Amino acid sequence: MSGNTVRLQAIRDVEAYVPPAVSFSETETPGEIFGENVFNKTVMQKRLPKSVYKSVIATIERGETLDPLVADAVASAMKDWALEKGATHYAHVFYPLTGLTAEKHDSFLEPESDGTALAEFAGKTLVQGEPDASSFPNGGLRNTFEARGYTGWDVTSPAYVLENPNGNTLCIPTVFVSMTGEALDHKTPLLRSQQAMGVQAERILALFGHENLNHVVSFCGPEQEYFLVDRHFFLARPDLLNAGRTLFGAKPPKGQEFDDHYFGAIPERVLGFMMDTERELFKLGIPAKTRHNEVAPGQFEIAPMFERSNIASDHQQLLMTTFKSIAKKHGMEVLFHEKPFQGVNGSGKHVNFSLGNNELGSLFVPGDNPHDNAQFLVFCAATIRAVHLFGGLLRASVASASNDHRLGANEAPPAIISIFLGDQLADIFDQIAKGSLTSSKGKGTMHIGVDTLPVLPTDPGDRNRTSPFAFTGNRFEFRAPGSLQTVAAPMVTINTIMADSLDYCAGELEAAVAAGTDFDEAVQTLLTKIITEHGAVVFNGDGYSAAWPIEAEKRGLKNLKTTLDALPELITEPALALFEKYGVFNKREMHSRYEIGLEQYVLTVGVEARLSLEIGSTVILPAAVRYQTELATNVAALKAAGVAADTASLEAVSAPLADLRSALATLKDALAVDTDHDALAEGEHARDALLPAMSAVRAAADALEEIVADDLWPLPTYQEMLFML
Repeated sequence: MSGNTVRLQAIRDVEAYVPPAVSFSETETPGEIFGENVFNKTVMQKRLPKSVYKSVIATIERGETLDPLVADAVASAMKDWALEKGATHYAHVFYPLTGLTAEKHDSFLEPESDGTALAEFAGKTLVQGEPDASSFPNGGLRNTFEARGYTGWDVTSPAYVLENPNGNTLCIPTVFVSMTGEALDHKTPLLRSQQAMGVQAERILALFGHENLNHVVSFCGPEQEYFLVDRHFFLARPDLLNAGRTLFGAKPPKGQEFDDHYFGAIPERVLGFMMDTERELFKLGIPAKTRHNEVAPGQFEIAPMFERSNIASDHQQLLMTTFKSIAKKHGMEVLFHEKPFQGVNGSGKHVNFSLGNNELGSLFVPGDNPHDNAQFLVFCAATIRAVHLFGGLLRASVASASNDHRLGANEAPPAIISIFLGDQLADIFDQIAKGSLTSSKGKGTMHIGVDTLPVLPTDPGDRNRTSPFAFTGNRFEFRAPGSLQTVAAPMVTINTIMADSLDYCAGELEAAVAAGTDFDEAVQTLLTKIITEHGAVVFNGDGYSAAWPIEAEKRGLKNLKTTLDALPELITEPALALFEKYGVFNKREMHSRYEIGLEQYVLTVGVEARLSLEIGSTVILPAAVRYQTELATNVAALKAAGVAADTASLEAVSAPLADLRSALATLKDALAVDTDHDALAEGEHARDALLPAMSAVRAAADALEEIVADDLWPLPTYQEMLFML
């Protein structure tokens, strides 16, 4: 089937597609199914001996050391529960440094000598597994011939049953470490960093008179943006299939300029997908809360409620997997790439961050009079200090080849890490800097001018969508993470830099009180010192403006525009010392993250470059040549007949066709360059040679798309992919 025939057949298939009906039981309610496939506290309380249940809960809620003697009882109860739900296998689920989810399935059945089989699941099997570690990224932590790796049960993240038409599986969230105990995953450092942050936060709370509290943890509420395209189009686009983004595509006549898609009525087919997906998420205990159309055509968002950061991270990975499988049932493909379509809005995964526990709630709630809420102000000031000192690490935590396409565009925060406080908090810290804290800007009311409408309360400050780290009322929103990324990486960094700042604040206050200073006076001194030394990171203006990078440079803020600019932040001496001090990473683990970041960047750009060469040479070039030949034949025929021929169309296609041939040759040469397998040199070559060469190929190809006859063009167009749902 020729390229244009594939595209036209895909259009016909999309037009003829009938979405499946989403059927639910008439008596089923979301509340009834929520968490029904999760081995949660309610299930544990019913099935575990009281002493075992109390021990497990003490570990989950108070951070106490897990008693190894409880494992057999938990494993037995977990096995019985899973078997009742139709599970035939169990799997230790872990999160290697690919950024994806990994799992190894084992059957419950163990053969007996009499030829029968029994379902077995021992405590030691629950606690520890041993998958092959040799084929996962390790950044030099292991030799490639050394295969041993261990998974370890994360008791704080509940097990669940994953349903499949061919049999269900008990899934157990775990960490993944090498034989030497070094982290080969995202979960291990996340748990380490959360523990480190909690210890320092509890020192602050003790100074404010809180005693015997449950463990302080970080909370995360990630907002997931994504695109949907019909699967017929997806399969007809080799770039989407292999790279997750379009490497070619002319701008459609209509894009997002009318702002008519954002929060618009959700298309019926998409709503069916959303409802079906949310039902599966509810069964897995994932608190999906919000759904809506995003800015670009074909773009949408789902936002869950806050959860402990390690559970939120697990649920994010599970959400993405669930989205992929359900979308296929509805004849669609989910695109999580940060920039699948050039020229329209990209996709992020905003990480809403707070810290606290079930007794105190969020420690970022300012109250009605924040200027009198010293505890809140200390935690807020600690955040300001953390972001100022370690903005480079925050940028590095979201660095990837795919996110480079999004950061800095007028749809996402700039690569300059600053913090937005809003009018109320900015005013409070301005008063603190001046040495006189007396008032807070209060909430207002809005009279709309229609008698039948209620008076609406207004917040004391606006939101700032151009800020990468913004206070939004009771939390901070880190807007820089990309939609394809795990939330674990930024949360590890946030937890660790907060541990450092809270440690600093606790030390300053403890020393002042020990020296006889009044506690309130010590707090005032601390707040003044922090905002004076670190206030440069606070920026409430327009992060998209051309003036901001200039102003940021004057303030000493880094502008790490690309992944290769950001990754070295991981291996600076202050960064190595920070993560080692709080037991999150040792130096080898930090260097491994740097090496893996380089490797992933090189691999990503390399795949895209080879795809650009292949598609440009074997799909687009032949189509353009056919059109050129058709035009040339017509011109020749007219001239032979003595009729004046219009050669303008032939000349119009010949110029970009020549540009395409030249650009493809340049790209081919760039791909042939040998960088002696030096990771940094390969990354620089990818950035400085491959990406520009790919852009030149694309420019010529996109120009041809606007000229070549539609019935000859081989690839589904932006107009078709974005608007045919």
